[in-house]
This record gives sequence, C-alpha cells and structure tokens, in this order.
Amino acid sequence: MNRIKKLIESYSNFISVPWREGVAAEQRVIFCIYNMDDELKLRSHLGEFQLATSKANHSWFQFDLTDTFAEWMSQERYAKSFFKKPETFPDPPEYYLKYLIKKFETYLRSKQIDDDSVVCIYGVASLFGFLSVSNLVKEFSRLLEGRLVVMFPGSYENNIYRHLDAYDGWNYHAIPITSNKDF
Repeated sequence: MNRIKKLIESYSNFISVPWREGVAAEQRVIFCIYNMDDELKLRSHLGEFQLATSKANHSWFQFDLTDTFAEWMSQERYAKSFFKKPETFPDPPEYYLKYLIKKFETYLRSKQIDDDSVVCIYGVASLFGFLSVSNLVKEFSRLLEGRLVVMFPGSYENNIYRHLDAYDGWNYHAIPITSNKDF
C-alpha cells in the first residue's frame, strides 16, 4: 500500500471515532502529514478523504490555498513596486494573512458548515516563504466549530511540524495523522 493510501486509511480510522465536544479551537485541528513528493498523488485522492468523512457522517468542504498568493498580489496596489523592489515587500506579509482570513470567512459563510463539518485546507506548500502555517491555522481554527483538516506537506517528529521539511519547525496542539502511524 502506498503512503497516500495509508494516510487515507489512518485518517478514515481517526475521523470515524466520535468527536469530543467542548474542545478548544487548536484541538479541533487535524494535520494529515505527507511527503512533499506526494503532492499530486494527494490532490488526486482528496475524494477518498471526502468519502471517509462522509462515511463517518460528517460533511466535507475543501478550501484551496494554491493560487491565493497570486490572487492577493494581483489586487495589491503596490504589486508593481514589489516586483521592481522586492526588498520593499513586507515580511511577513500581514496583509496576505488578513486577505486569507477574509477569504476563508467568506467561504465559510457561503457553505452550510456546522460543528459536525470538516473543512480541509490544501495547497499549503504555496505558503512556504511567505506565511507561517501555524499562524494561519490558529486564525482559521477560530473561525469554525467543526474540524479543520490541514493537508500538510512536510514531516512530524517529537511534536514538531516541519513545513516542506524546512529546518524551522514548531510545536502545535493539532492531531497528527501520518502514513506510518495507525489509528
């Protein structure tokens, strides 16, 4: 069985367990951690995550981050000057984070999302170098009562998440699901 199939199996086993009520926002986050080389495989199997979620009697929603940086930049009135003088680009781009929060809030309002729903965010690799995944997840998790699933290209070891296996990692309270750990 390949790594993505194992990840789906682990996710399916986890998501079918009854949910505890009254948990904090950060504890309602699930990181599905996969090898960055498997990005295309993961995307082609998102429907299987949806099926596993539906079988567990939860609704499934997907929010793609892939093109959001380009969308945000195209709306920035200083976009041309950022390209001419990249050193003027804000670091970290707090306006980009605000844009994502607003876009996610709009998405949530447009769907019938409740405390029994799963919202999956993917395309997280596109944030690398621009925005901290941990900051984004903290903000997003506060906006919904259900579960937030983060399709996370990277690694997890000793409670440390590494985005795209970068040296910098962080400790987070989310539930890690990997292809090498069975639930």
